Amino acid sequence: HKCGPKTALKWLDQYQTLEGVIAHAGEIKGAVGDNLRQVLDFLPLAKRLVTVKTDCVLAPHVETIESTLPARSEAHELLRDLFVKHGFKTWVRELDGGGSGGSGGNGAGAASAGTPRTYGNDTSTVAAPQISAVPREYETVLTWAQFDAWLHTISTAELTAFDTETTSLDAMQAQLVGISLSVEVGRAAYIPLAHRGPGVPEQLPRAEVLERLRPWFEDAGRKKVGQHMKYDAQVLANYGIALNGIEHDTMLQSYVLESHRTHDMDSLAMRHLGVKTIKYEEVCGKGVAQIGFDEVALEEASAYAAEDADITLRLHQALYPQISQEAGLEYVYRSIELPTARVLRTVERNGVLIDGALLGKQSHEIGGKLIELESEAYKLAEGPFNLNSPKQIGEIFFERLQLPVVKKTPSGAPSTDEEVLQKLAEDYPLPKILLEYRGLSKLKSTYTDKLPKMVNPQTGRVHTHYAQAVAVTGRLASNDPNLQNIPVRTAEGRRIREAFVAPPGSRIVSADYSQIELRIMAHISGDESLLRAFAQGEDIHRATAAEIFGVTVLEVGADQRRVAKTINFGLIYGMSAFGLAAGLGITRDAAKLYIDRYFARYPGVALYMEETRNSAKQRGYVETVFGRRLWLPEINGGNGPRRQGAERAAINAPMQGTAADLIKLSMIAVQDWLESTHKQSKMIMQVHDELVLEVPDAEFDEVRVRLPELMCGVAKLKVPLVAEVGTGANWEVAH
Repeated sequence: HKCGPKTALKWLDQYQTLEGVIAHAGEIKGAVGDNLRQVLDFLPLAKRLVTVKTDCVLAPHVETIESTLPARSEAHELLRDLFVKHGFKTWVRELDGGGSGGSGGNGAGAASAGTPRTYGNDTSTVAAPQISAVPREYETVLTWAQFDAWLHTISTAELTAFDTETTSLDAMQAQLVGISLSVEVGRAAYIPLAHRGPGVPEQLPRAEVLERLRPWFEDAGRKKVGQHMKYDAQVLANYGIALNGIEHDTMLQSYVLESHRTHDMDSLAMRHLGVKTIKYEEVCGKGVAQIGFDEVALEEASAYAAEDADITLRLHQALYPQISQEAGLEYVYRSIELPTARVLRTVERNGVLIDGALLGKQSHEIGGKLIELESEAYKLAEGPFNLNSPKQIGEIFFERLQLPVVKKTPSGAPSTDEEVLQKLAEDYPLPKILLEYRGLSKLKSTYTDKLPKMVNPQTGRVHTHYAQAVAVTGRLASNDPNLQNIPVRTAEGRRIREAFVAPPGSRIVSADYSQIELRIMAHISGDESLLRAFAQGEDIHRATAAEIFGVTVLEVGADQRRVAKTINFGLIYGMSAFGLAAGLGITRDAAKLYIDRYFARYPGVALYMEETRNSAKQRGYVETVFGRRLWLPEINGGNGPRRQGAERAAINAPMQGTAADLIKLSMIAVQDWLESTHKQSKMIMQVHDELVLEVPDAEFDEVRVRLPELMCGVAKLKVPLVAEVGTGANWEVAH
């Protein structure tokens, strides 16, 4: 209220307390005194609001509480579940009698080129089963006699936990350093194959070990379980081995049970077993001092690697029973996630052909455009400055040019973030130029400069990695490089897709679902008007506009269709009248009127939204059409905005999650068809609701027809699925 800290300190020095200042407010002269007198009524309340309340009646402090609950009692289990849910890891271990950790066992140790166990995205709901500490017997296999004994063991076992230790996180570049195996809890073996350094004992030859293991690896009848098995399969493929018999994957089990949590092995072991595992950094170090796993002391490396296999088996025994007792989760795990992992191995390995020369030319052109934009920005700013410096931009915007402050940072300085630039760009040229500069600069560094450097020298192609257990909704994530984030709203972004090409004698074929989430909304809500519009093949936005504005479909104007389209897509994401008003540039009252009319015309949608919110609050999760469970930990907690965000997610998640399920089912169906009919065509990318294939000319006519048929046939909804196909010499033309 226009009183800074210096003035406040002067008043407190003079009058001792806030009450003293209030009592002498009439004596304070000038504008500052007038301002003070205007807020006298508020000051006592303000003081209450910032005063820590110390007279509350509190329960005993947690440190003074001792649990005398009998182990395995219902109350004991409830307390343990509570600790697990809220992440009290130490208390979970104490409740379990200390848990277990470290290495242990009799393994002489073998260095593994261990891969850091980090895959996935945290707040829980699934209770962890209680597993007591298990004695460990770990063996390092250095002789053929030991190897033969383990080969016999895994060849006769019902299920074998298996893991590779390697030289790289990049599966297609990784070299195999060792293999770990386990068939019973607490007992595991590590076979070192390529360790180096002083004092390392003689190891079994890698090539011969792999050949002797090949029949077991490739036998679909020999069932295997692992943590993130797609990685291990890619590593073995580097040696010409096709891994079959992947029965289970603990990372995918965790993802199906709790998609909102982390799925790396160390976190899973603590969460579900109460076990503190050996961390990769504990054996390899961190940062610049980190060594390769093949350089780790043999005993330490063997303990780490054997533990991988042992813990994987234990995790499977803890997680899979929770999936198998729920039909929906079992379907998502068995029929969607496990087969998708198999398909992704192929898609990643296929890679995509890049025209490096074209990207080089685009980089040069973007570089020239950046120089032009920089020059324009200097003129508008009345002098040179660093276009990437928020501090300098702030000074130019708010001091030199006197632009309006849109919002402030937590420290109180005027913000210059993306949102602020977008707002200011509506009225001022410099923010608009900065936005364009940032967009082009990112395109250049992320794609036109970087993609040619990411071409695999062995294959001549770029191979992205699809992360299967990251997105809460079930969608795949692409990284190194991210092929899903290439902007399509700018000409430069679209031109980058021109560099994704087919080799001579082939074409790119792209198929994507049309308005998939709106169709899923119609299916889930069962709204008669929506179902009818889709069944009759109407333009859904035009049909919605006709309903809202009370005109015939033929009378709908372009602006009316734009309003309807914004509402259709906005409501999928739980958009409010405020959001619609901002999106359309209209008043909030007008936006509310449009939404009210929409719900009046589509009562099934309104009912779906209300029922979904209530159901999500009761159960803590929502489900896709196929039974994927999407947890919403903040639906009944968190602050207002976060709770409202969870409510919006509750409405959207079933649609986005079902769309993710459908595209995964499509990938499985298409790949199965390509393999069963011995096609040379390759699936090379999956981007949101789109599949991209590289198709030889001889197969073109058949694939162009069969691809959308397969995609539309993976599920029967209340409305027809539609997949649109495009073709061309490159991705941009095909899309």
